Amino acid sequence: MSKLKITDLWIYPIKSIAGIQLTESKVEKRGLQFDRRWVLADENGVFVHQRDYPEMALLQPEINGDVMTIKHKTKAIESISFNMNEPTSTPVAVTVWDDECSAKPVSEKADVWFSQIIGKKVRLLYMHEDSVRQADQRFAIEATDKVSFADGYPVLMISEESLVLLNSKAEEHIPMNRFRSNIIISGGDAHEEDTLREITIGPIKMHGVKPCARCIMTTIDVDTAQKGKEPLKSLATYRKLGHKILFGENFIPGNEGTISVGDTLKVIESKTGTFE
Repeated sequence: MSKLKITDLWIYPIKSIAGIQLTESKVEKRGLQFDRRWVLADENGVFVHQRDYPEMALLQPEINGDVMTIKHKTKAIESISFNMNEPTSTPVAVTVWDDECSAKPVSEKADVWFSQIIGKKVRLLYMHEDSVRQADQRFAIEATDKVSFADGYPVLMISEESLVLLNSKAEEHIPMNRFRSNIIISGGDAHEEDTLREITIGPIKMHGVKPCARCIMTTIDVDTAQKGKEPLKSLATYRKLGHKILFGENFIPGNEGTISVGDTLKVIESKTGTFE
């Protein structure tokens, strides 16, 4: 029996910009602490993303205490910093895919900074504690399951073995951060994450609810913001189900607590993997 363990942890505080590597993280019902709690939205309150604005991949966040600083990876642009505490501003409506929820504007200074870089008028918004966005109810465990500004579910998990298999087939090397996973694991077979219906990591219980359908965003080089054909070209040859290309498994936490790199996963219940 394989022994699965966490080898890496990542959060992506502002949806669609670069991520932050961690050694441990608090797990909240919405997902890992600070993960996708901020979003950039246009004048109509609709979120903006790398698919339309690839340069967002070059915006690198850093967290020091309760301050987040955003720097541009390649351009000599002055960084922007803001306090991560919940703003006192009046909530506004924001739309992420088919969901609408409320969020609080962070600051006009941040709005101007991001608007200049993206080339479109946007606002930086924070998902405040009273804001509720339900996890996709088609696969949610409970009606009360909620999610941050992530696409549909609180936590994404991918195994290193899955990436090794992909890179054995791809025309170029694909790094793990193309897939914006929160929890990276190793110690099992490729795509073993697909088979995890219920697991515990220390005190945390998590439910594997569905594979993650991948989009064109995975083809954007996180260091150059240039689009290519991989990994979708290769994944389509062996990870396609219907019209969807799947890579990684979405999870919903059953409770809150802390997880760390090196923690072991205990499998409580397995399921038949999508491609078994």
